[in-house]
Amino acid sequence: MARVLVIGASRGIGQELVRQYAAEGARVIATARSDEGLGRIAALGATALPLDVADPASLGGLRERLGGEPLDLAWYVAGVYSTAGATEAPNADAFDRVMHANVLGAMQTIPQVAPLVQAAAGRFAFITSQMGCIGEVHSSFGWTYRVSKAALNMAVAAARHDYPRATFLAISPGWVRTDMGGPSAPLSVQDSVGAMRSTVAALAPGPEGFAFMNYDGRPFTSW
Repeated sequence: MARVLVIGASRGIGQELVRQYAAEGARVIATARSDEGLGRIAALGATALPLDVADPASLGGLRERLGGEPLDLAWYVAGVYSTAGATEAPNADAFDRVMHANVLGAMQTIPQVAPLVQAAAGRFAFITSQMGCIGEVHSSFGWTYRVSKAALNMAVAAARHDYPRATFLAISPGWVRTDMGGPSAPLSVQDSVGAMRSTVAALAPGPEGFAFMNYDGRPFTSW
């Protein structure tokens, strides 16, 4: 039975990852900040773990809370969105909110979770965005969010070298109909998650398999 961790699963993509893996019989552990989110996770048959990735104190001891058992799959889904463009300077609180959740949280999670993924020769996927691709920038819309996802991509690309038996992937879910993506997005949560799961499963093992990819397996040609 596969053992799967989903960090940030109270709703949207994270919740759908939990639902699909649990439906296939995987042993799923998933995190959320709120009691409501934890309840939704438990209702899907997964083990619910309270966690706030923007709070270093909450992240402390995560490896021990996971029982130190190997993980076949881990997903870092947690993230915060920001839409302001470069005509506005972000204030410190807004900047910290995005960067703590999208970058610092991931960087504090990796040393605790990656050893468990490596122990299973598993895969560690991080939800990024096409908006973090420097070679495909066409506006300043969401510039703090863009910066955070570009930084996340670098963090993942760098970290993989310390865990050679784990496969790291930065993956964009596409434009999805979630609270973040809005109702006009062309992709359903179910289709995006199903495609991402297939992409992650097909990725070549080991550090050479690292990639920055779209949900459907198409690699980005530039960072």
